[in-house]
Amino acid sequence: MNILEVKDLSHDFKGLKVLTDITFEVEKGVRHAIIGPNGAGKTTLFNIITGTYKPRSGHVYFKGMDITRAEPYKIQRLGMGRSFQITSTFDRLTVFENVRLPVLSRKGIRFNVFRDVDKLDEVTKEVDEILKKVNLHTDRNTPAKMLSYGKNRSLEITMALAGNPDLIMLDEPTSGMSVDETHYAVSLIKQLTEGKTAVIIEHDMDVVFSFADRITVLHHGVILATGNPRDIRANPEVQAAYLGALEMET
Repeated sequence: MNILEVKDLSHDFKGLKVLTDITFEVEKGVRHAIIGPNGAGKTTLFNIITGTYKPRSGHVYFKGMDITRAEPYKIQRLGMGRSFQITSTFDRLTVFENVRLPVLSRKGIRFNVFRDVDKLDEVTKEVDEILKKVNLHTDRNTPAKMLSYGKNRSLEITMALAGNPDLIMLDEPTSGMSVDETHYAVSLIKQLTEGKTAVIIEHDMDVVFSFADRITVLHHGVILATGNPRDIRANPEVQAAYLGALEMET
């Protein structure tokens, strides 16, 4: 069963073709990676799927519903979560407060000046359990702006998943991380996406091949190949266009 379907999707910016006739499916429960060189159209594709951009043509279906022209907040309410290429946590809020926001949203609890959310014991307990699970509990009361880059990225990933989405879209979650931070982030993502559906954009091929069940390769705005990691490794067109023979041997 497909949770996400992209059909004949094309987009351009002032006549400059970015995506051409993109068609692929993501099965429920699968971890699907989208790779390709810079400028291949990966983030544009993410922005269309999540509603930030409206495509010139084609359709996006989520859980069988056409969401091609839907607004981002409506897509989120349907059960699609997203992290961004640039960290988008709330700097002045603490780690606890950042994670509490998607939990409140999932429970349909509105944050306003007339409600003392600090007294919502059930929410507090759940957020603390999440923070312990991702090893951020010691930073519970730390403002996000005071975190290291790696922890801030981990916080954003945690926020995206705290809403318990049916599909999580992760845009280069390990970008800018050190080797140790990358290893931790990959472990965290694997843990939090266990049994869930995830689509990830990632440049680090070690991350991709250790994470993905399926891989789609974009090149100059078109799909070069889609398949399991073994098939993608062995694909000569993918080797020539992106991965390179030497990298494929590692």
